[in-house]
Amino acid sequence: MAYARSIFSQMKNPNTFTWNAIIRGYAESENPKPAIELYGLMHSNSVEPDTHTFPFVLKAVAKAVSITAGEQIHSIATRRGFESLVFVQNSLVHMYASCGQYQSAVKVFEVMPNRDLVTWNSVINGFALNGKPSEALALYQKMDLDGLKPDGFTMVSLFSACSKLGALALGRRAHVYMVKVGLDKNLHSVNALLDFYAKCGCTKDAKRVFNEMVERNVVSWTSLIVGLAVNGYGSEALKYFKQMEAEKWLPSEITFVGVLYACSHCGMVDEGFRYFDKIKQYYGIVPQIEHHGCMVDLLARAGKVKQAHDYIQQMPMQPNSVIWRTLLGACTKFGHVELAEVARAKLLHLEPKHSGDYVLMSNLYASERRWSDAHKARKSMLEEGVAKIRGHSLVELGNQVHEFHTGDRTHPQSEEIYAKLVEVTKRLRLEGHVAHTGHVYADIEEEEKENALVHHSEKIAVALMLVCSPPGTPIRVFNNLRICGDCHVVIKLMSKVYGREITVRDCSRFHHFRDGSCSCGDYW
Repeated sequence: MAYARSIFSQMKNPNTFTWNAIIRGYAESENPKPAIELYGLMHSNSVEPDTHTFPFVLKAVAKAVSITAGEQIHSIATRRGFESLVFVQNSLVHMYASCGQYQSAVKVFEVMPNRDLVTWNSVINGFALNGKPSEALALYQKMDLDGLKPDGFTMVSLFSACSKLGALALGRRAHVYMVKVGLDKNLHSVNALLDFYAKCGCTKDAKRVFNEMVERNVVSWTSLIVGLAVNGYGSEALKYFKQMEAEKWLPSEITFVGVLYACSHCGMVDEGFRYFDKIKQYYGIVPQIEHHGCMVDLLARAGKVKQAHDYIQQMPMQPNSVIWRTLLGACTKFGHVELAEVARAKLLHLEPKHSGDYVLMSNLYASERRWSDAHKARKSMLEEGVAKIRGHSLVELGNQVHEFHTGDRTHPQSEEIYAKLVEVTKRLRLEGHVAHTGHVYADIEEEEKENALVHHSEKIAVALMLVCSPPGTPIRVFNNLRICGDCHVVIKLMSKVYGREITVRDCSRFHHFRDGSCSCGDYW
């Protein structure tokens, strides 16, 4: 591009074709911003754009995530009469989706008289990327009704949406379709399929997909390694990494995030430090903040909270809010009030409106029976106008994803669900279970604490499956918050008493419950 720009700058009156060529070049390069600047220069020089100009510059806007420039260019395209062209409309949908403006993407999409596969892929991907997986799946079904057949790009977005919702049955049907139409040879689609199975806790399926792949790349290896790590199979993840090395694949920075994650979630502290040294010394990769974050997490999860703080102090870059929050979480778990207050002070400076930090501090004070300080933490949260993230659990039943909140009674089968919870409580008491009321951080009576624990969203979700699915059917629950200690103990016992394999994916990791034990070994 440097040579192209040098020649371009020596031209006295470049025509529209030449402007398009230089704009396109930058749009397809690693640095797309000059394309936007050149379009502005083209506009100020009164050079007339043609049908190719807007798709090129909008591609640059999408890559640079420059929504302000995108809106301005959209306005100019409309005034000049180019907005009605399908490839300009497709570029607008893609641009808005890439910039996180999915509502604007849908507005353009809905007024388009003619939509091709590129249009559908852009808007489905926009929903999938912007935390709207249900909408992405709804659009996919609508596209199917319109008679359009998905391609590899569609499958990537579809599997992404399915994994976020835990829609395993729909993902499996998409897998069958892939094989039927030959998309199982498309590397990007198969990588997305592998990632989907791993994120749904189906590691056997993920490994089968990986082993059957005709072609692999670093993304394939990384997806499997990270997938095994988050599912609690750290030793197996490291085994595949060693195999990757043996086959002379060059690991990426993200691969090593997966490797360190595996060590962290399996308590392999010494092994984690050996791999961290290998990143620098053997592969010549400069560790990024994500790698340092894994090392802090490694120490924190192992209960080495002071060492984790020392590590943060010695980092070669400024620690971000994620790293300080990792330390705060460990302090809450292991009862380090003073270090928690240090971490909290840093977080107030970096990310003052994060509700989880207030909750962690309040819970820590409550666990130490410092009710006054716990109340102050909650009160300051209200005064600052910070809303607590509402916990929910998702479970798939009969091609439909059901969502539950704590104490939820909106489900049509609520009466049966709550009757099942009463039965579960009685059966677990016979097994010697006593509610872990220490996980209710409120100054209330023990009976009230027990009632609060029984109605947590993940227990309601499991109860629905016990009511509605045949005996022995595996149960998968997706939870947006971390599973509490009592739910962990209860679901572990339920797996034994009811003879079910129960998988819970929380915001931190997977928990595979089987025969009264958990894949995390209670290390979590």
